[in-house]
This record gives sequence, C-alpha cells and structure tokens, in this order.
Amino acid sequence: MSRTYNVVGINLKAMALGESDRLLTILTREQGLIRAVAPGARKPRSKLRGNSGLFFVNQLFIAKGRSLDKITQAETIKSYSGLSQNLGKLAASQYLAELVLAIALSEQPQEELFLLLNEHLNRLEQLQTSSERQTCILVMACLVHGIFHLLALGGVAPQVQFCHLTQRLIEPNFNQLQWQVGFSIAGGGIVSLSDWYQHSQKTDSFAKVAEHSEGYSVDPVGQSDLRINFRLNSTQLAILQTLAQPQLKDDLGSDSKQSWTAELSDWIVIEQVLRQYTEYHLGRKIRSASLIETYTQQSDQFPQTVSKL
Repeated sequence: MSRTYNVVGINLKAMALGESDRLLTILTREQGLIRAVAPGARKPRSKLRGNSGLFFVNQLFIAKGRSLDKITQAETIKSYSGLSQNLGKLAASQYLAELVLAIALSEQPQEELFLLLNEHLNRLEQLQTSSERQTCILVMACLVHGIFHLLALGGVAPQVQFCHLTQRLIEPNFNQLQWQVGFSIAGGGIVSLSDWYQHSQKTDSFAKVAEHSEGYSVDPVGQSDLRINFRLNSTQLAILQTLAQPQLKDDLGSDSKQSWTAELSDWIVIEQVLRQYTEYHLGRKIRSASLIETYTQQSDQFPQTVSKL
C-alpha cells in the first residue's frame, strides 16, 4: 500500500507545532478533512511557509505517518490574499471556515463542499468596496448567503417557506408595517404567529380541562411548547427566503412582493438567527461570530444606507 498521496485542499485552520512546524487542518476534495504537518513552515526561509497560510488552496503531496501525516511538497493554486485586506471579509471567511469544520467529513470525498466554500470565499474577496457601511452590508449579505448554502448542503437548513405548524406557504406582507412572522430554532424554521397563537390557546384550554380530569396527565413536550425565538419583519423574511437562490440578485423586480430594501440592521438580525440556529442544531459555538459583531458595531457608526436585492 502506498505511503504517499496527493490531494487538492484549502487550509482552514493552523496552529504551531514544536519549534518550527505548523499543523494544518485542510478541507480536500478527495479525502475530506485531513490534518497534516507542514515541517519547518514557521522558519523564514521554509519552502512551505507561503503555502501554509489560511485559505491557501494547494496541490499537496503528503506522506502518511503513524500519528500525523506530513506535507512533503505543496504548490499554491490560489491564495485569497484579498480577504486579509478588510476586517469584515476576513471575519466572514473565518466564520464560513468554522462552519465547514463543523459539517465536513473525513476520509471521504467532499468535492461539493470544497467547491461551495471556494465559491463563497471568492465572492467575498471580489466584493467592491465603496462606503464603509455599504461594504459592511455586502459582507453580511455574502456571509448569510454562504451560511445558508452550507447548512443546506449539510442537510440542516431551516425551513423558510412554509409554517412549521400548518405547512402553509408564508409570504412577506409589505402592506402592513407591523407584520411579523415567528422563527423557532427548535422547530426548525418560520412559524405563522396567528397560527401559533391559536395553537397555544387550544393546547392551553386542553391542558386546563385535562388538569381536572382524574387520572389524566398532559405531556408537556411537543408543539404546545413551541418557542418563538425571533419575530421577523417582512424584509427579514424576504432575505431568508432569498438565501436558497444560487446568487443574490441586485434587483428582484418591480413587483411589490419581490422588490424590497434591506438595511444593515436586517442583515445583522438574519446572521443572529442563522447563528443561533446553527449552534443549536450542530451543538457547537461559532467563535468567529465575535469578530463579525465587532465589525458590524464599527460599521454601524457610519451614515445609514440601504441595499436593494
């Protein structure tokens, strides 16, 4: 059996190892997630120093080891160097990388995931910077779009088209300024608030009757205890329902049901919704989210603008 193999991979995580080595966690097309040592990569004149940076895509030649494999040769295919030139782009890319680390598998091909991550990193890098606030809106749009696509590929995307309780289609109502829809993390998606109120009243009435029935008890677990974690307005629901599309369009048309504007606050809310949903369903915190919070707080100090999708 061969003791060497070659793969194409993107570096998602790096940590110091020993005096001069670097341990890389790499998403590869051929074998999914792998961990490999880049010997001497922290030395100034190391041949692997330039290949071991985050978000470098390399053709790798690797030798198998007893505990850790070692990179013997690397040829850079792409570096995504533009991500590090903007705090928002860098924070968003680290956020997506952390999500990929949570859903990627080892020892089996992950070509679709590899291509999807590279696609969204490329979109982040290619964003044209304008005003600070507008750049922040575009970064957040790219981020939430990427999060949703990764969740969909992992089979855990939230339901954003139909009510969790009734399975009826819910469309944003832009004619009512106070219109809202619920979002339940445990329920897995959006919930009609009117249906939720009716359902809650029915179950409460049923519980009161059952409480006085001899020898009868009510199971407290179920839809009667469905918790609404967020209340979203029409624009925020429209954002969620757009995220499944391959690309976010600049203009969804002149129809009042499709044409809408999104402010930075709307994108921040959607990121928070998807973050809490992701953390709940994947069972782990997204540490990079703190960087996004810092970035959006700084950008929120600039004059208000809107983005149209």
